[in-house]
Amino acid sequence: MTAARSRADLCNNLALRKASRYLGATYDKALAPLGLRATQFSTLQLLSVHEGMTITRLADMIAMDRTTMASNLKPLEREGLVTIEPSATDRRARTVTITPGGVARMKAALPLWESAQAEFETKFGAEDAARMRAFLEAVLDTGFDPWAE
Repeated sequence: MTAARSRADLCNNLALRKASRYLGATYDKALAPLGLRATQFSTLQLLSVHEGMTITRLADMIAMDRTTMASNLKPLEREGLVTIEPSATDRRARTVTITPGGVARMKAALPLWESAQAEFETKFGAEDAARMRAFLEAVLDTGFDPWAE
């Protein structure tokens, strides 16, 4: 085995990204009939639970930098699924709110998401899936600050 090959086999980032692309494409395919990507569904779902969050808070909850989050919100705003307005308490911040249309789309997509979730847990194992989510959540507590300037 070459040194380059062994580094690829040991790379945590590569392994995570490969699995993420694979699983993400699976959820994207499941949600496609309703015109949503998995990341958009997750965003709508979070907004349906937490009313009127700033873009920064939403980005933190999804573990994404603010600029990328703002870009990802644009298609949802164009489709009328979310609104983005200046914060009433801080004019520098922008608040994202799910619209009734966004709630309806998220609710319509829920059975598609549930089906993809159930199929993954059947094939991967529900206990292994729960452990995987716990391990991945722990990655967020490793102390890195990837979006610091």
